[in-house]
Parts: sequence; structure tokens; C-alpha cells
Amino acid sequence: MAQSMELLRRTLGVVWFLGQIYILYYPPIPMLVRPLHVMMATALVVLWFPLRDWRERGSPILPLIDLSIIGALIAATAYYVLRADYLTERMENVDPVLLSDIVFGVLTLFLTCEAVRRVLGWNLLSVIIVFVAYCWAGPWLPGWLHFQGFDFPEFIEIMSMAGHGVFGITTETSVTLVFYFLAFSAMYTVVGGTELFMDVAIKLVGRYPGGAAKAEVVSSALFGTVSGSAVANVTATGSFTIPLMMRTGYSREAAAAHEAIASTGGQLMPPVMGVAAFVMADILRMPYSQIALAATLPAIAYFGSLYVLVHLNALRSGIGSLPIADIDAIAPVLRRIALLLPPAALIGAFASGYDASMAAVVGMVVAWACSYLPGGRPLTPSRFLEMMDDCARQASAVAIPIAAIGIIIAVAVQSNLAIKFSTQMLSLSGGTLIGSLAFVALGIVVLGMGLPTVAAYVIGAILFVPALQKLGVDVLASHFFVLFFAVLSMVTPPVALASYTAAGIAKANANKTGLYAFLLGLPSFLIPVAFVYKPAILFIGSPGNIVLAGIMLLCGTSAWTVMIAGYLDRALSIVERMLFAVLAMLLILSPFDLAGDLASVGAFLMLTGWCFRHRLSGRRHHQTLPGRE
Repeated sequence: MAQSMELLRRTLGVVWFLGQIYILYYPPIPMLVRPLHVMMATALVVLWFPLRDWRERGSPILPLIDLSIIGALIAATAYYVLRADYLTERMENVDPVLLSDIVFGVLTLFLTCEAVRRVLGWNLLSVIIVFVAYCWAGPWLPGWLHFQGFDFPEFIEIMSMAGHGVFGITTETSVTLVFYFLAFSAMYTVVGGTELFMDVAIKLVGRYPGGAAKAEVVSSALFGTVSGSAVANVTATGSFTIPLMMRTGYSREAAAAHEAIASTGGQLMPPVMGVAAFVMADILRMPYSQIALAATLPAIAYFGSLYVLVHLNALRSGIGSLPIADIDAIAPVLRRIALLLPPAALIGAFASGYDASMAAVVGMVVAWACSYLPGGRPLTPSRFLEMMDDCARQASAVAIPIAAIGIIIAVAVQSNLAIKFSTQMLSLSGGTLIGSLAFVALGIVVLGMGLPTVAAYVIGAILFVPALQKLGVDVLASHFFVLFFAVLSMVTPPVALASYTAAGIAKANANKTGLYAFLLGLPSFLIPVAFVYKPAILFIGSPGNIVLAGIMLLCGTSAWTVMIAGYLDRALSIVERMLFAVLAMLLILSPFDLAGDLASVGAFLMLTGWCFRHRLSGRRHHQTLPGRE
């Protein structure tokens, strides 16, 4: 049976991959392709995460349950294929909900929730259960939580018969965008591109203090350009970089923490950001390329501040560079340099006006061609099958949570919970912007505990963004603020998924790793505040404003990083650290006019120069010694 199930899984993966390529050129009606997408993902989740491993011997009951679920999936798929035209043409809240609609609607919700449980456990499923319960508990709840509730046919109609619920906008994002970028990432990995990123990073920064951790930061930034999952980034790079860091003097917890915080930033790095960014593009009805462009400066600030903190900590702790043997051999990198072309082609396709999914396909075609160039790993038929299988595994694990989040969106929107919640939030925060930002940040971090980033982002966008917009925050900045803290929740204790994954690789204490990663990420917590006060950071406004906002962001995060490290060429005094903290706030919050902003930048540069004065004066003295003219 094990071989049969593996063959079925691989076959479904191939069919799904080829089907997605087909619909890119010949798109069917949404109420056909969205159910097919969810059913295919659910079937693959059942095969990838069975109740009991098919190869184990024992009671046949659990495998029979899995087979029954697959049978139910076949029936549900047939129903949606046969009823696709009807579901497209029917009038919501006018046409009746039939008994067959209710039966298959309930079946669809059950299958989706069971798939969520298998992929993510009970965390997201518990949130879904709370929102679904609200549909019937509403009439008995007090105050602003009260609403009239739904009857059962109305609930089924919302959740499984229209462009809401399981087959809503989030599933559409998975169908039209996410799958293709996961396919590009899978293909680029198979042809050997990700190993090149690590080699490039080691050659660039391995010779400097803290070289192993710096190589991790740079490689994660590079890998983040083609992968948008924190846990996937940790898994892909951590098995190599964590032992490397431990070998050069980092503790197990420190090595795992550096891996976690660097890999988490991959969700913010264009052009292939995290799944939440694709969902954001659909919610805002913006081209994904505009979202990717807006993320550029925040991503640079994220990795730049982390690199500076790694450097300062290494100087203070006396952690040296990588062994010379690891950084001198440049030939292997040059031999594979052509593998940098696929990400470049992806970016070029964006710049040329291709839509996001087609740009991903262009990147895949270039990756396939580059695999046959010197240094590449030829994409043979067996490797191509491996790539499709890996793509299907990743896509199914992403599509299911995305579809399930549609249930939460439908409840929050249809019950007006989102509007009522935002009103209450403004009341609790006193109607002040800084108070509301603190409330939202805390709320997102709490929501993100144990949830995937996309779930934390979507729930946060529904509940918090309306309140921020009422306070005058730009709509794109509001969504990016929520996204940033949803990403940072991956390394925020007590439940930090990226940190725990890295701790498992390093065999480190998970709680200590999570706390260490949180401390390393502290400079990044100022970045979302910065683009709320200066939306030009997100490429909104004139070129001059964008340049100034970018400079202030980099100076502000650098000042905050120096304050946290307490070191800059030497240990800083309390007064110096406080001055850097004040300058960081002035640069981030930007309370002045243009002259005041420029003065803040100048003050930061002067204070930095003051801290380096001993080295600079020593260098001048050394250059003027007798006999050195």
C-alpha cells in the first residue's frame, strides 16, 4: 500500500503542476478552479500527513479513514465540477440553498479543517472554531459583540457557495500567484541555486569578525529573494550555517537565534516575499510588483540593522572570521555564476510589465536553461519530477491555511465584527496614533503566536487596519505595519516557530533561542513605525522624499542598533547610548520639517564620529610620524 500511496501522491503532484500551467494561459471560471485547487491541496495533505505512516503495520482503521477522506474528496470534487456554472450564475441571498449544497458545504468545511489540523496542528484550527462559533453565539453576546447571527443555510452559502469563505480571495491568491512562486523556488533549489547563495555569502563576508553569522545574514537575504517562508529558509540554510557558526565560537542558542532572525526576514525580501504579501496584493487590488517595490527599503533596513548588530556583537565578544580555507576558493562560485540569472530574469520580467505569475514562469524557464550551463545541475526528467513533487508538497501546505483563513475573513466581514472591533480599539487607545500602533503591534504579536505569518497578517488586517486608516495612516502603510509584526511574531516568545525550528537543528534550548532571536530582532521593531510616519519609505511620493526617508530609516535603525549593542569601536557609556536612543526616535518619528530631519541625520553622523574619535586621531597620529611622509 505504501508504494501505491506514494505513486498516487506523485501523480497528483504532476497533475496539479501541469494543471496550474494550463490555467495560466486558459483560465477557467473561478468557482471551478478554486474548489479544484483546494480539493487537490487537501488530497495531497492527506497523503503527505497520513493519520499513520502507510509503511507501519498494525490496525488498518487509520489508513481506512484516510482512504475514506480521499473518497469524500473525489465526491466533493465531482460536485463542484458539475455545479461550477450554477454556482457562478446563482444570485447570493436570492436563490435557494439546496440540501445537496448543504451536504457538500459541510463536507468541504470538515475536509478543510482536518487538513489544517494535519498541517499546522490545533493553533489555527482553534481560531477558526472560535470565529465559526461566533456565527451562532452572536445573538447571546453583550455589547459591541452582539449581532443577529446566521441561520445554517446562510452560513453554508457564505462559506462554500460564493466568493467568500473557503473559496474566497485568499484561495484566489493561492491559485493565481502563490503556486507559481513556490514552483520557481522549488525549481531554483533543484538546479543548485540556493547553494550558490551560501557560497557567495561566505566569500563576501566570511573574512570579517563574526564571519559565519554575517554569512548567514547575507545568504538568508539572498535566499529570501526566491523563497518566502521563514521555516523553509531555516530548514534550507540552517543545516549548513548553524554548525558553521558553532564552529567559530557561537553557542548553540546563539547560532540558532541568528539563523531564525535572518531567515524570518526572507518573508520581507523582494522579489519573492512571503505568502502574506501576495494576499496583501489581492486585498488591496494592487499589482504584486508594487508590493514588492514598497518592501525594498524596509527589507534593506531589516537585514542592514541585523548585519550591524552581528558585527558589533562579534567585536565585543571577540568572535573571529571563518577559516581561510572556507573563504579563499573563488573558482566554485565563478563556475556557477550563471545561476544568478533566474532571479535576475524574474526581476527583469517584473520591470518589463509582466504580471507576477508570468514573471515566475519566466524565472522558471531561465532556471531550466541555466541548469545545463557549466556549474548547473541539469534538470533531467527525474529531477523535474522531484521538483514537481516538492512544489506540490509546499503548495498544499500553503494552500490549505490560506483557504481556511477565508473562513475567518468571511465571519469578520459578514458580521461587521471588523468595523466594531476597530471602533473599540480606537476607544481603548485614546484615539492617539502612537497608542494605537502599540496596541496593534501587541495584538499582532499575540495573534502570531503559533500561527503562520499569513494567518496573523490576515486576521490583523481585518481587525486593525480600519482603525489605523481612521487615524489617517496610509492604507499601504497600514497593511505593511500589520505584515511586519506578523513576520516578527515568528521570532517572538513564547511561541516562535522559526526559532523553534532552528533550535531543533542546533539541538539548543528552544526558549533561550527564542529570547535570543527576539533580542537580535529588536532593531527591526522600529522599521514599521518609521513607514507609518514616513510613507515615502514604501515608495509613496516624490523621488526626493523617498531618498530622504530612506536615509533617515537607515540612520534611525543604525542608531537604535548601536544603542542595543552598547558598542561602537569601544564600549559606550550610558550617556552615549541614551543619545543614540534619542536620535533613533527623532529619525524614526520625524517630528520636524525638512531642516529638522537633515539636522537629525547630521547629529547622528556627528555622534558616530565622536565615538570613533580615538581611532581617527590615532590614525592621523600614525600617518604623521617621522619617516612616513
